[in-house]
Amino acid sequence: MDSHQRREYWRRNLRLMAVLLTIWALVSFGFGILLVDVLNQVSFLGVPLGFWFAQQGSIITFVVLIAIYVWRMDKLDKEYGIEEYESEVNH
Repeated sequence: MDSHQRREYWRRNLRLMAVLLTIWALVSFGFGILLVDVLNQVSFLGVPLGFWFAQQGSIITFVVLIAIYVWRMDKLDKEYGIEEYESEVNH
């Protein structure tokens, strides 16, 4: 991989991370703290929605975003011909 491809790979990686972290911040900080009073007027599974986002929603969102990151990075790695060999990872 030449230097231009390497820069493009990392630019796309950083853009993906920025988007996913922005979503997580919006869910955890925005929904769980800033908009909690508005969201608490709605009930979700018997609990106020703002409370649910603060307690469970941000954690579940984070786990889902990790899965999305892994999936997208696997696609990006294949696109740029990056392969991890088991022997390199284990040592």
